[in-house]
Amino acid sequence: MIKFLDLEKVTASHGDEIREAVSRVVNSGWYLQGKENEKFEKDYADYIGTSYAVGCANGLDALIWILRAYVEMGVMKPGDEVIVPANTYIATILAITENGLVPVLVEPDIATYQIDPARIEAAITPRTRAIMIVHLYGQCAYTDEIGCICKEHGLKLIEDNAQAHGCLFNGRRTGSLGDAAGHSFYPGKNLGALGDGGAVTTDDEELARTVRALANYGSTRKYVFKYVGRNSRLDEIQAAVLGVKLRHLDADNARRKQIARMYVDGITNPAIILPQIPDADAHVFHIFPIRTERRDELQKYLADNGVQTIIHYPIPPHRQECYPQLHHLSLPVSEQIHAQELSLPISPVMPDAEVAAVIRLINQWK
Repeated sequence: MIKFLDLEKVTASHGDEIREAVSRVVNSGWYLQGKENEKFEKDYADYIGTSYAVGCANGLDALIWILRAYVEMGVMKPGDEVIVPANTYIATILAITENGLVPVLVEPDIATYQIDPARIEAAITPRTRAIMIVHLYGQCAYTDEIGCICKEHGLKLIEDNAQAHGCLFNGRRTGSLGDAAGHSFYPGKNLGALGDGGAVTTDDEELARTVRALANYGSTRKYVFKYVGRNSRLDEIQAAVLGVKLRHLDADNARRKQIARMYVDGITNPAIILPQIPDADAHVFHIFPIRTERRDELQKYLADNGVQTIIHYPIPPHRQECYPQLHHLSLPVSEQIHAQELSLPISPVMPDAEVAAVIRLINQWK
């Protein structure tokens, strides 16, 4: 079986360093809000290129706390609108509605799968307060046009960087391009913990301070609670593990790019639509998405031949049962992507022989 992602091998590739880091935390007797968090937050902020990084429990919480902080700061209020790509993972939209804000879904560009800048201005209303871009599949969604739109209309630019750790735009890392960014360290991410984890990055000191308080029961200092917050903290073991894996992230991403290039150069089946890679720095291939009109047939064929694939994602957000208020929307580009997308195996520990086997099987598929 060629696994979609062999997490056991991914962890083993840095096994000695991870074991040392975990043992260090266990032996320290300090398991929350300690030196490991402090060091990882500093190292991650330096890596992303922002003044602040604030650890939290997971990627969804990171996005929730950004928006909640803006509400607490008076930048937004319930009922305000946030523009978001229509084909994103549900977490992006959950963060908006969790704060009483209104998601405004904008179609992606079918060629890049990222929000289509040409469609954004038509979605702006007097209630729009932010654009939340999603670096979906590991590809940079930011464009200069989006930056200009935000400045022209006085909108916050928020990045969902859950899938794009290490991605670049003109030499700057995603997660530093907007006013704030949410990051997920779910185990399967390019920078993954051994459990859940997340972070917020920003250059805004007030936002960072508010996020940190909200994620710590709303506390600004011990036993003093300014906000109605929650417990959403990155634990010391996960921070230590992430510190190890951060040191290897660029090398791991380089291997992902090598595999992606092998797929692009090797897959010649005309029934397959391959992802476009206009700039090698602007994609870290958390996912290698292909499209075909016979997606389900291809997935079964590959499974029958020992190749595990995943669909990202089978049901678009506006068709999910939890959002009946979105069911009336007609979003044909998103629906086409969700009906045709199939993700091929890719990881920094995937050997060339497995990549070649996947290519051969796809080229033989009729």
